[in-house]
Amino acid sequence: MKVDFYQLSRDPAEKVVPLLARNTLKAGERLLVVSADDELTGKISARLWEGAESFLAHGLSGGPHDARQPILLADVPQPANGARFIVMADGVWQEAALGFERAFLLFDGATIEDARATWRTLDGRDGVERRYWRQDDAGKWEQAA
Repeated sequence: MKVDFYQLSRDPAEKVVPLLARNTLKAGERLLVVSADDELTGKISARLWEGAESFLAHGLSGGPHDARQPILLADVPQPANGARFIVMADGVWQEAALGFERAFLLFDGATIEDARATWRTLDGRDGVERRYWRQDDAGKWEQAA
């Protein structure tokens, strides 16, 4: 499984999640977005709906149609929509993410030490491939060595 670490330096999580969601859907996958921060979840939801041509249909977990949602926003890593991809938008690593095909951990200055600890914890784990991404000044994401 792949774990992608995204260091948020220029753009906040609510701006990055739609990019990851769009790419996930293009790959024919479903996505679970996890955050224990209700305010952040609200911001992500609003961003996903923005744009008449580019909105990304989604739902909040606990609804009657969770299983049908291509993107499900939740506070716990339980993929009621059958997602195999997970985004931890609040910077908090969820060990359950190892049960997914692909995981994205978004972290900022406040959660960087936890992200570093997670990076070290996953080092050498069988079947886990780690990648680190950062944003350049122009906003483009590049994989760091």
